[in-house]
Amino acid sequence: MNTFDWLSHMEVPVAQRFDVVEVKFKGGRKEYYRNVHQLNLTTGDFVVVEMQSGYHMGAVSMQGELVRLQLRKKNLQATDDMKVIHRIATPKDLEKHEQTIARDLPTMYRAREIVRELNLNMKLSDVEYQSDNTKATFYYSSEERVDFRELIKLLAAEFKIRVDMRQISLRQEAGRLGGIGSCGRELCCSTWLTDFKNITTSAARYQNLSLNPAKLSGQCGRLKCCLNYELETYIDALRDIPTVEKPLQTQKGNAYLQKTDIFRKIMWFGYSTESTWHPLPIERVLEIINLNRQGVVPESFDVLTPVGEKKEPAGLAALNSDLDRLDKKYAIAKVKKKKKKSKGKASGPATGAPAAQPAKG
Repeated sequence: MNTFDWLSHMEVPVAQRFDVVEVKFKGGRKEYYRNVHQLNLTTGDFVVVEMQSGYHMGAVSMQGELVRLQLRKKNLQATDDMKVIHRIATPKDLEKHEQTIARDLPTMYRAREIVRELNLNMKLSDVEYQSDNTKATFYYSSEERVDFRELIKLLAAEFKIRVDMRQISLRQEAGRLGGIGSCGRELCCSTWLTDFKNITTSAARYQNLSLNPAKLSGQCGRLKCCLNYELETYIDALRDIPTVEKPLQTQKGNAYLQKTDIFRKIMWFGYSTESTWHPLPIERVLEIINLNRQGVVPESFDVLTPVGEKKEPAGLAALNSDLDRLDKKYAIAKVKKKKKKSKGKASGPATGAPAAQPAKG
């Protein structure tokens, strides 16, 4: 959900500026407001915006022609009915806004206690107060339909506010809370990913990934969204690779498919009687399959490069030779250093022993 205004260096006359502004709120939520007062806004400015009842405060995340493109992308129309920006936030507004943010965590903890007392099957994940302290939105996730009418009454009486319960999916919950993924980067759902597509285990099968739920699941407990990123590339590459439904028959025995290198177009086969795997190009695999269909059993695979002797590209071989030369250099230096140290210890006199006297002739 991070944005970059690549048109910010282009000056547009004030009268021709697109007057709709994108405003970002807590949890990455974004909405669009009209700048009817022609305020001189900068990305990152806090503004007071109109809500259905009262007002709220958010930060300007995008403005200008890019907002027009965003509205077109989301099939939204810039009409006169859109809510407006009242003013740029004053220090007093910011102070009041910080006070409302400070209420979020205590409210969420107390609300979870109430949910537990009512034995409701729901997980309360976040609370967002409106800046005027009149309304709070409670975000929750649940696998089933929840009757929270009694909960709303208790929350409204406890905190003296109007309550809005909003159900979100587990992926949206992870996006609101944020975190670091197994790749070491910030979660996609909390930075740029806005729509969540259906992800199945077949995406992992196409990419020859191990079907390990612990590795394939994200922090939301669902399959990782990144399983779909390279899926189309893998599907295109798999079109040239034959489907091996039964082992290849040779005079040495039956050879079973062990793994497939999709992009190098190499398939690895191994006999049940040995642990060595033999790499075969897909052309040779197709040839052996056709021979088996005709009842012909070839003598061998005609493998030119066994598993332990794979040929490397010229550039990679040169790089590896340089690395080997460096390793040998440092290994020789380390051996010399050890020999020098052991030689120094052997030549020195033992402590406490008298030095040998020269013989008199």
